[in-house]
Formats: sequence, C-alpha cells, structure tokens
Amino acid sequence: MQQKQMNIELRSKTGKGISRKLRSADMVPGVVYGKGMDPMAVSINYRELQAAMAGEGGQNNLITLVGGGSLDQSMAIVADLQRDAVKGTYKHVDLHRVNMSEKLRVTVPVVLKGTAIGVKEGGLLDFAHHELHVECLPGNIPDHIEIDVTSLAVAHSIHVGEIALPEGVKVLDNPKTPVVSVLGRVKEEAEAAAEAAEA
Repeated sequence: MQQKQMNIELRSKTGKGISRKLRSADMVPGVVYGKGMDPMAVSINYRELQAAMAGEGGQNNLITLVGGGSLDQSMAIVADLQRDAVKGTYKHVDLHRVNMSEKLRVTVPVVLKGTAIGVKEGGLLDFAHHELHVECLPGNIPDHIEIDVTSLAVAHSIHVGEIALPEGVKVLDNPKTPVVSVLGRVKEEAEAAAEAAEA
C-alpha cells in the first residue's frame, strides 16, 4: 500500500455549472464522505489527483488530505472516479474518509507470477478473475495479490480459497471460485466442435 498527500479545497456551491467551471480551471469537483460526517463538497487540482493515484495501488492508495477545514490531515481513499466517456479525463471524484482502526472493503488486482507448466505443455491459460474483493484495515490494503502459477498443470485451477493472502487481509469472494486455470487441448477441441455444430 502506498501513502500519498493531496491538497483539497472546500466549496459551498454545487451543480453542473459550477462543476464545468471547475473543470475548465483544471480542477476536479468531488465529495468527501465517511462514517459520522455529512458529505462535504470539495475541489482538487487535476494533477494532484493524478499524483495521488499514481503507482500500483491506484485508487486504493491511502491519501492524507491537506486543507479543507475539518478535513485537514484526514485519511481517505478514492471510492469512485467518474471519467469523460470520450476523453477519459476525470469528471468527479468521491473520497471515502477512513478510520485507520476500522476495516473497510476494497477491490484489489490479482497479479500472476511465473509461467504455468500446463502452458509449457500446450495448454491455454484462462485468467478468469483479475480482481478480488477484500476486507482489511486501511493500513493493510495490498497493492495487489500475487498468485504463483508455475506449478499449475493442464486441467487444473487455483481457487480463491487456495490463495495465500497478506497478513490481516480477508478475501470476500466465494472460496470455490476459480481465479486462474489451464485449459487442455481436448477441452479446446470439444468447444471448437460445439461451436461448429451450432453454426
């Protein structure tokens, strides 16, 4: 988990017109919410928001908020980020103020390590789930969860319940769900034959 710092400004005015003006000034409109507080409208410099999400942790980076009155020195993560459908630029951000002693739920990417022995034997790697839902303290949010697939043979899978997790991290997905598998040639040929028959 990476820790970042980001300046924020409180804003009293909201609405589409105000949001457009902020974006034209290279600012991103947003809101900060959390347990025991009313949502607070804020604005953030576009480049600062980019920097706060830089690195492998992305939206799960733990951010120290600077400024914003009572929000100053609060810890937060990016809960939701809206982007322009065409340009991909940031339109609005939701920041979740967290309590460092209370667990929260986040989505963490899965990273595969090594080359499966089944692939070397001609099988096809099927990476079915690229993310896992986990619960942990904010300070324990992993940048990613690594799975070593080196010994994964043809017609075998690694399921959620078999993954080694970092200390203090609990996975919420069904433990029987296959995350990565190696499909064999026989299965591929059967699927191809079935598709040909349907056609």
